[in-house]
Amino acid sequence: MSTHAAASIPSPPLVIYTGGTLGMVAGEHGLAPGGDIEARLSRALGALPAERRAAIPDHEVLAFPDPIDSSAATSRVWQRLAGEIAERYRDHAGIVVLHGTDTLAWTASSLAYQLQGLDRPVVVTGAMQPLEAEGSDAADNVELALRFAVNPALQEVAIAFGGRLLRGVRARKWQTRDAAAFVSPNYPLLGERVGMDPILYPGRSLARQQRGAPRFELPDYAPLADGGVARIVLWPGITARQVAAWLEDPALKGALLEVWGAGNAPEDPALLGVLAEASGQGKLLAAISQCPHGSVGIGHYAAGRGLHAAGVLTADAMTPEAALTKLVHLLAQPLADDERRRSFLTPLVGER
Repeated sequence: MSTHAAASIPSPPLVIYTGGTLGMVAGEHGLAPGGDIEARLSRALGALPAERRAAIPDHEVLAFPDPIDSSAATSRVWQRLAGEIAERYRDHAGIVVLHGTDTLAWTASSLAYQLQGLDRPVVVTGAMQPLEAEGSDAADNVELALRFAVNPALQEVAIAFGGRLLRGVRARKWQTRDAAAFVSPNYPLLGERVGMDPILYPGRSLARQQRGAPRFELPDYAPLADGGVARIVLWPGITARQVAAWLEDPALKGALLEVWGAGNAPEDPALLGVLAEASGQGKLLAAISQCPHGSVGIGHYAAGRGLHAAGVLTADAMTPEAALTKLVHLLAQPLADDERRRSFLTPLVGER
């Protein structure tokens, strides 16, 4: 059979199970990730109404042998998952990742940077309740993810949850219990369920920006796994000594600062001096707002001009998850400092 003919045959999406609440079962110490996910998933999807069952594409399942609670996820897990997808994606119309909700947005953001130029869907989902729980949202979310995963117009990492499709690098978990747990504060939905159909909204996805073969970047994150990047939230009264305790750590290569409003920080010469010294050492520092909506514009107010002078980069309206995983991704690569700074300020996957 020719390559062209083979490529024309739709291939089933691949479901990768990493763990999380969706697959949890009761144990001696409470809920914990369980196994036998393929059979359990089949039973849950089989319990959906007949018309919905008929619309679910055939799919294959790959289960990680060591499923985790997503609170145990690290940059090594992000790297491992991206490697699995890069190795297998050509054999599938799309990929669905089953993941715990607590760090789902972090994983989705990291995957987006590692899988730049993606030419098919990678849809991350999970659930607020296990598959077998009464009233569980698990089957609904998996159904939605699978149906979006076979839409060739979707060519990026997205999150399907609570009837909505969100860009992975624009999403945040916003609720601890609500089934509509994720929001996209500064970017519109990519799609949503309308009636029984998953509708992808035209003009909002990355498809038009992707050209040529996927240009995946799969650097080794391991050197940064031991405290290589920090997230520092400012509070009234924060001192230079406290910030220095983070930034003077020789293992630290970069940090995300969460500042106030549109980009303000204390006008403390000692504190700004600590930031300037870290930047001068080649540590990559960036700032986002503690406000969930709107963007940072460092230097707009006098109280933020010191950040700019200290070499702190603006993250615009990026989510904390997208900004920190981007720092990790860029710092894992052998880039010159000026190139790394330019890359942070450049939209790579629709994150800014």
